[in-house]
Amino acid sequence: MADFRMPSLGADMEHGKVVEWLVQPGDYIHKGDLVAVVDTDKTVMDIESFDEGVVAEFLVDIGDTVEVGTPIARITATPAEVPPPPSGLPAPGAGKPAAHPVHGDRRGGTGATLPPPMRHLAHTLGVDVGRISGSGENGEVTRADVERAASAHVTGAPHGEAPGPLPPARVPAAAGAHRVRSSPLARRLAEQLGVNLQALTGTGPDGAVKEADVRRAAGAGGKAQTLRNAIGALMSRSKTEIPHYYLSTTLDLAAAMAWMQSANRQRALTSRLVPSALLLKAAALAAREVPEMNGFYTDGAFRPSSDVHLGVAVALRNGGLVAPALRNADTLALDDLMEQLRNLVERARAGRLQRAEMADPTITVTNLGDLGVESVYGIIYPPQVAMVGFGRVVEQPWANGGMLGIRHAATATLSADHRVSNGLRGGRFLARIDELLQTPEEL
Repeated sequence: MADFRMPSLGADMEHGKVVEWLVQPGDYIHKGDLVAVVDTDKTVMDIESFDEGVVAEFLVDIGDTVEVGTPIARITATPAEVPPPPSGLPAPGAGKPAAHPVHGDRRGGTGATLPPPMRHLAHTLGVDVGRISGSGENGEVTRADVERAASAHVTGAPHGEAPGPLPPARVPAAAGAHRVRSSPLARRLAEQLGVNLQALTGTGPDGAVKEADVRRAAGAGGKAQTLRNAIGALMSRSKTEIPHYYLSTTLDLAAAMAWMQSANRQRALTSRLVPSALLLKAAALAAREVPEMNGFYTDGAFRPSSDVHLGVAVALRNGGLVAPALRNADTLALDDLMEQLRNLVERARAGRLQRAEMADPTITVTNLGDLGVESVYGIIYPPQVAMVGFGRVVEQPWANGGMLGIRHAATATLSADHRVSNGLRGGRFLARIDELLQTPEEL
């Protein structure tokens, strides 16, 4: 039997709150399966299992806040080790499903097998698992089955079908409580902020509760202030403990912009490259070549990383800031990097990040060029040892070979840890970014 513990989802995380279980006792899970949703002071994210086996029991309840490292569930090797349910309650999955099954039931309403990933998708889309019929092998529920059920819920289920999703709690609604029309985003946000949907008057179509209604009820300003306080505390620690030094250079983007514009003429509008993709890829490759910028300073020593997991600063709608990782960014093709970046930003703002994406960044990049900022000097995110900043791409006068012309350029900055590197290596890092951008077709 192994304990599943509250993981550390960042250097500044001391505790987390379990807001949703994505499995139930009796479920068989594999390493990497999503197990729970955890709320930190900065964001909400999914956490995965490090073990394979059967979920034996939960050790904390929904809404409990516990310190990092605290056991929150137990996983056993075989179903025989799962403790019996409390007296009078059926074993997980035993008997016929109830008319309104508890969210997280391991089977759909027809007895179809509902794997944890598909149950997770059902919860994300606001689908009652009791309405799902499996079309896969041996009646297993597939992604298509869940999406069909979600579509039926949006358009309105035919008369006689099972009712729509329960409120977002992990237990059925109290007897007599009416079902509130609301979007999946509003339901998830209400659970995160502790808002009772039953008490809200929606401003959406037919009185549906929208995200804005939930935020008003929760007093989102208080949540935003909490996030700002958490970020401020971490940055204060960083400036106190890390001896920063700062460098900047002007990147010559003439070749990069000309190549990108030529490549984009052959592409559909939705697949065109943007300058930030080239800048991120160049930063990742430079970090691989200058290892003093890529790794962690812990226990009084620097530990370089053999992988480049590029943290990308993302501003959240509620005022927070997170920097999840583009894993192995140095190995990604530009198209893959852009696709993964879009997906990462969307999930960060929806509160659906995974543990590894927050815990793994080896170096972080902040790009404020889209906001018109020309240069940004960041504060290192401990235990990382470097932060890269990119400003907006501008046209400016450029002298070359005694001739004056106009070229595209951008300012790149580096904040680095003097315990690990010095200006010589920091300068080499920025110079390497510039060199890589002179041959964009090789990125």
